[in-house]
Amino acid sequence: MTGPRILFCWGLAVALCMSGICAAILFEARLDASNHAADTSHNLALLVERDIGRNIELYDLSIQAVVEGLRDPELRNLSLHLQRQALFDRAATARYLAAMVVIDASGRVVLDAASDTPRAGNFAESSYFTVHRDNPHLGLYVSDPYHSKFGDGPLSIALSRRISNPDGSFAGIVLIEIDLNYFRALLGGLSLGPHGSISVVSRNGIVIMRQPFSSAFVGMDISRAATVRHFQTTSEGIFTATASLDGVRRQYAFKNFPDLPLIVMVAQAEEDIYAQWRDRAIRMGSAMAVFSAVFVGVSVWLGVQQRDRMRAESELRTLARTDELTGLKNRRTLFEVLDHEWRRARRTRSPFSLLFIDIDSFKAYNDTYGHQAGDDALAAVARCIAGSVLRPCDSAARYGGEEFVVVLPDTDETGSLTVAEKIRGCVSDMGIAHAASIYGHVTVSIGAATRMADHRTEAHVVLQTADQALYRAKHAGRNRVAVLGEAASECL
Repeated sequence: MTGPRILFCWGLAVALCMSGICAAILFEARLDASNHAADTSHNLALLVERDIGRNIELYDLSIQAVVEGLRDPELRNLSLHLQRQALFDRAATARYLAAMVVIDASGRVVLDAASDTPRAGNFAESSYFTVHRDNPHLGLYVSDPYHSKFGDGPLSIALSRRISNPDGSFAGIVLIEIDLNYFRALLGGLSLGPHGSISVVSRNGIVIMRQPFSSAFVGMDISRAATVRHFQTTSEGIFTATASLDGVRRQYAFKNFPDLPLIVMVAQAEEDIYAQWRDRAIRMGSAMAVFSAVFVGVSVWLGVQQRDRMRAESELRTLARTDELTGLKNRRTLFEVLDHEWRRARRTRSPFSLLFIDIDSFKAYNDTYGHQAGDDALAAVARCIAGSVLRPCDSAARYGGEEFVVVLPDTDETGSLTVAEKIRGCVSDMGIAHAASIYGHVTVSIGAATRMADHRTEAHVVLQTADQALYRAKHAGRNRVAVLGEAASECL
């Protein structure tokens, strides 16, 4: 992988790591918000349960006192006024107590805490009456919400206990009606956010009170709701569900009353629980996104700058090693390649060949056609040379002026002659007009030298031998290849 790519990958990795850390922090903050809401809801449910439980316990004690008092024959022989004074304590004057009465077996009110004259009416068909008549051992009964038949008929619930004759037969009930405004006032003082709610529900799924308040909710049967099924499976707990009443998804904390058929549930909407977290997450997420984008952008920019610098350095290195006119290696690079390849050939004891190439009568060509045409001819010849030197290990260079050198490692005499003849033929076939040439077009003469590399000979010796072979080719008539081996020479 190149440097710019590594830089970009590192930048991207750092940005992803920072984003991951930010996401982990936000996730922990979300869990904290959920846990804090759960603790708050649980505590509120516990406080409401204890407040309602304590008050109902006090009312029940008053009811039990009346039931026990009515068993005393002497008290029953007193006047209604004295019976009322003896049986009903100060609980009968509580703010949200709608009525406290004794109802006989026929359903008529026989004693009324509010007056010596009992209120009229028959309650034999009321659920709080019939349930005790049909169940001798029921104990305290807590009714569903209903409109009271006393006073202005406020929404109430009934607390009642059975009165039995000495023989166990049904003698009536003691009834306390609690105005539901008590529950409304208790729950209304609790803040649960814009979409939160808190409810008191009977175990059979009847809503007794809900805050925010709506008379349409009171007495509603929600026994089929999934939330109620949660309430009925355990004494207390916390879960998340969508409310059947308004379709809002909430976190519910609930608690069953230990001695009463009631359930209190505190529900905070997820929208409210995570409101502050969401604002914080948006701010932090946006800041991290901008930071990551800038960081990655800077990494990309630095990578591009590094790539351009590396490319420029590579081009400079190439220019420093390349002849500008022909595109072949320059003389300095030629000697570096020559030294390197000769050393390698000596290590492997392999044949080493050189071609020394010269454009015939080039000075006359320049004088006749001008320097620009001369440059074009040099470039054309260089293309022929480059196109004929195909192996990666072979190298072609401009030696100077109109002279070129081709280095052919691991090449014997036959191979070098093949390459040389290919170059000579290519230049001749181009047919570049040359009036001063005996052939009528530009040609080249080539000297070839081949040596078995050893420690007794240096590379410059092979170069000199190739130069000598070139000299022979020139004197033999130009446009030809001359080869000079270690012991003999031949002109072709």
